[in-house]
Amino acid sequence: MARLYWGMLGLLVAGMLGVLGWNVVQGRSADQFAECRASTVAGGAGQIGGPFELIDHHGRDVTDADVVTRPTILYFGYTFCPDVCPLDVARNAEAVELLEEDGLIAQPVFISVDPRRDTPEVLAEFASIFHPRMIGLTGSEEQVRAASRAYRTFFQVHPSDDEFYLIDHSTHSYLVLPEHGFVEFFPRSLNARQIADRAACFIRRM
Repeated sequence: MARLYWGMLGLLVAGMLGVLGWNVVQGRSADQFAECRASTVAGGAGQIGGPFELIDHHGRDVTDADVVTRPTILYFGYTFCPDVCPLDVARNAEAVELLEEDGLIAQPVFISVDPRRDTPEVLAEFASIFHPRMIGLTGSEEQVRAASRAYRTFFQVHPSDDEFYLIDHSTHSYLVLPEHGFVEFFPRSLNARQIADRAACFIRRM
């Protein structure tokens, strides 16, 4: 009887370990982008991104579903930024061009953290300078802050008595895919080729 008990217990434990092992394997394979990930997000990629409601550079109310219809490299900044934003946005636009040369279509998106100055008209001109597919987004202060919180970015306006104030802000770029949402972020230390290569890995696995 004791042998039968221990034999049944052994089979039960083995079965449980088999199920757990299978679940681990399944969990690994469930992430179709595992081989592409170069960054780590506390709590997983699902902690970044999500729905937003903003205004595009044509003056239309849009949501994330309206904007992210193709692979998107998203950046938060402002058009009056003296140096960082123009360089980062130009680099992202170049990365999109490099992807296109590789047969992969993506789009750059610029979300302004300066809704006071960055009207749709200002963003339309700004976007047209960098790339024909670039989408400029603005909105109310509440809408912009909600989008910023969703992507865990930071920005702070310097106190000023005139219109020439500066804004401190995060400088990461974010790869967002239709039906997948945020999948990766790119620090500004990366060049256009590096961003294109990392983005291509994700896009090819969509």
